[in-house]
Amino acid sequence: MRTWLKDPLAILAEGAAGGVVVEGGRIVETVATGARPAAPVDATFDASRHVVIPGLVNTHHHVYQTMTRAHPKAINKELFPWLQALYPIWTKGLTPEAFRLAVRLAGTELLMSGCTTAADHHYIFPKGLETAVDIEVEEARALGLRMTVTRGSMNLSVEDGGLPPKEAVQDEETILLDSERVLSKHHDRSEGAMMRIALAPCSPFSVTRSLMKATAELAAKHDCRLHTHLGETNDENDYCLSKFSCRPVDYLEEVGWMSDRTWLAHGIHFDDGEVARLGRHGVGICHCPTSNAVLASGLCRTRELEAAGCPVGLGVDGSASNDNSNLMEGVRHALMLGRLRYDATLSHLDVLRWATQGSARCLGRDDIGAIAVGKQADLAMFTLDELRFSGAGDPLAALVLCGAHRADRVMVAGEWRVVDGMPVGVDVAKLRYEHGEAAKAFLELF
Repeated sequence: MRTWLKDPLAILAEGAAGGVVVEGGRIVETVATGARPAAPVDATFDASRHVVIPGLVNTHHHVYQTMTRAHPKAINKELFPWLQALYPIWTKGLTPEAFRLAVRLAGTELLMSGCTTAADHHYIFPKGLETAVDIEVEEARALGLRMTVTRGSMNLSVEDGGLPPKEAVQDEETILLDSERVLSKHHDRSEGAMMRIALAPCSPFSVTRSLMKATAELAAKHDCRLHTHLGETNDENDYCLSKFSCRPVDYLEEVGWMSDRTWLAHGIHFDDGEVARLGRHGVGICHCPTSNAVLASGLCRTRELEAAGCPVGLGVDGSASNDNSNLMEGVRHALMLGRLRYDATLSHLDVLRWATQGSARCLGRDDIGAIAVGKQADLAMFTLDELRFSGAGDPLAALVLCGAHRADRVMVAGEWRVVDGMPVGVDVAKLRYEHGEAAKAFLELF
C-alpha cells in the first residue's frame, strides 16, 4: 500500500515540503512543494497540521528503573551513592512480572514522545529473571518499537572491589553463555531489522578486565555492537586510576574496545587527547543530558567529540536518574545544557541531528535516522496546537525551544504506532494502574 503523507506544516528533510510516500515499511518518494507523487497512491494523509521529523533514536536507557522513580532512598545523590542505594532494591524487587511492566511502560512512553528506536541497557539478572532479554524482546515486538536490546552484565561485586552487591552479579561463564544464546535467538543483522542485540558490560567498576576482553571477542564473532558506561563521573576516573593504574579511555583500549563497533554512554570526563583518540577510532558517544543534570555528573563535550569524528547521539538514560522516558524532552535539555557549555550558536538542528542521524550511527544503522528515499518509514509527527506553541514562527525550532514533549502521530516501519497522541493497542489507564501497583513494592524494600 502506497500512502502519501501530504503537505506537512514543516518537515526535517530537504526537498520534501510536499511530503513523503511510504510503501512496504520504507520511504519510497519525497515530494516537492506543490507537486504530486510520481506514481498513484492508495491513501493520502493530510499532514498540514504536523511538523514531521525522523523518528527519534534513543541510544541509552534502563527501562527497569521506571519502578524506582524519585525513590526516597536515592534522590539528591550523585552517581556512586545513588547506585549503592538502589542496587539492593533493584536486585531484590525485580521479578519477571515487574520487569515486564517496566518494559511496557517505558516503551509506551518512548513511543508517545516520538521515539521509534531504542537501545536498552539491561545488566541486572537476579535469580528468576534470567530471561530478561527475552521478555524485553517480546514486549518491544508487541508495541512495534524498533530496538537494540543490550545484554548487559556485572561480575565484579563489592566483595571483589566493585560497586554492586554480590546478589546482583553473575559469573563470567554464565554471562557469556547467555550472551551467545540471545544473540543466536534474537539478533537480526538485516536492513530494516526490528530487533538487534548488543553486548554491554555495565561499567569499569562492575566488571572484570577478563569479561571486557571476552565480550569484545564475542561481539566480533557475531557482528554485533558493544556498549558500556564510560567517562560519566570523576569518581570513575579515580576508580580506574586506583584499580587499573590508568584512565578509563586507556582501559577501553587495553581491553580491545577502541573501535567503531563501540558506543559509550555519557562520555563526559575526557581530556583533549582522549577526545581525539575516540574520534580517530569512530567510537560513538551517547549524550544523556537529563540524567547528567539530575546526578550532577557534568556536561558532555559534544561539539569536540563530534568534530573529532565520534558519532554523537542522545539517550534518555535510566528512568530513575531522569526520571522519565521522554526523548523529546531530552532533545530540549541537550540544547539548553549545550548552550551553557558553548554558546547560542548550538542550534535546534544540532540537537535534532544528534537524536536522529547521530543516534542511528551510534547503533551502527544507516537505514534509520533520516527522512530520505530508501530509509525506513520511522516518523514522528507533532502538532503545534498547545498554548506553549502560540506565536511560534519557525515550526521546527518551536519543537525544541517551546518544549514539545508528546507526538500526535508516530510511524514505525510504515505502521502507525501512535494515533491522536495515544499508543495503538495499549490500555494506558490499565498500564498505569498495574505498573503503579507493582512499583509500590519497591518502596517497601530496605
